[in-house]
Amino acid sequence: MATTYDVIILGSGPAGLTSAIYTSRANLNVLLFEGMQPGGQLTITNDVENFPSHPDGIAGPVLMDEIKKQALKFGTTILTETIDSVDFSKRPFTVINQDGVSYTAKSIIVSTGATAKTLEIPSEKTYWGAGISSCATCDGFFYRNKDVIVVGAGDTAMEDSLYLANLAKSVTIVHRRQGFRASKIMIDRAKAHPKISFILDSVIEEYVGEIQNNVQSLIGVKLKNVLTGEITDKTIDGVFLAIGHTPNTNIFKGILDMNEEGYLITKDKSSYTNIEGVFACGDVQDPTYKQAISAAGSGCIAGIDAERWLGANN
Repeated sequence: MATTYDVIILGSGPAGLTSAIYTSRANLNVLLFEGMQPGGQLTITNDVENFPSHPDGIAGPVLMDEIKKQALKFGTTILTETIDSVDFSKRPFTVINQDGVSYTAKSIIVSTGATAKTLEIPSEKTYWGAGISSCATCDGFFYRNKDVIVVGAGDTAMEDSLYLANLAKSVTIVHRRQGFRASKIMIDRAKAHPKISFILDSVIEEYVGEIQNNVQSLIGVKLKNVLTGEITDKTIDGVFLAIGHTPNTNIFKGILDMNEEGYLITKDKSSYTNIEGVFACGDVQDPTYKQAISAAGSGCIAGIDAERWLGANN
């Protein structure tokens, strides 16, 4: 007879693994699915310096491996599988993997995260984490007194540019049009900052890098003017993409409440979703902060919420 778990966790980033630690330590039978990107976005981050307890910084993959070992230590079962569909219409809840295999649980924690939107340039993968980032507050520190580009047109792009201007030597905002989606006050602040400049009607056509001491790093970009087609080379130390994230929530559409961008909606300050016994944590329900430590904190909340809900509902 197939096992019905106390908790099934979907996702293996800081939120999912932290919720696994809390629920497993509560002596619950916990199954976690790692999904398409085991360890989440931190596995493509070379250096993490803002996660407490690592004063000298730590490589993202190493940090995630340590958290995974901690979850395993307390008894979490971890499967490297992807869940393609769910049935939350009846209890126990059912999740179905890519091969059509079903698993059931009394409660579910959704921590499937969000994926940064990219320019989909082939070389982007080559220099991701080696000059390209989607998180200014995570990686801006590494670009002190360096020249960086921010790609984007919304408030996030302006906020990232202003944040980076406090660290970098210069910040250049690149946008494919003249107009911006950002609020006027944010545009005015960016334009008024002496370190921030603009290159408009332009897109990054290609990333340029070099290898030194067996380490590949970004050294520049090729910019294309969309009106004239002219290509220019620009030396740069880093590129920050501020064009948004896509929450990984497709399989929950029509099942769990989400906002217009697809982020799951949780009740008040809890991890409760609109379905009793289904909880959400991490970037999948956080369109604002998107930090490893805030994801881990929300994973703690989801773990405690799930454990208490199970206790109250036998």
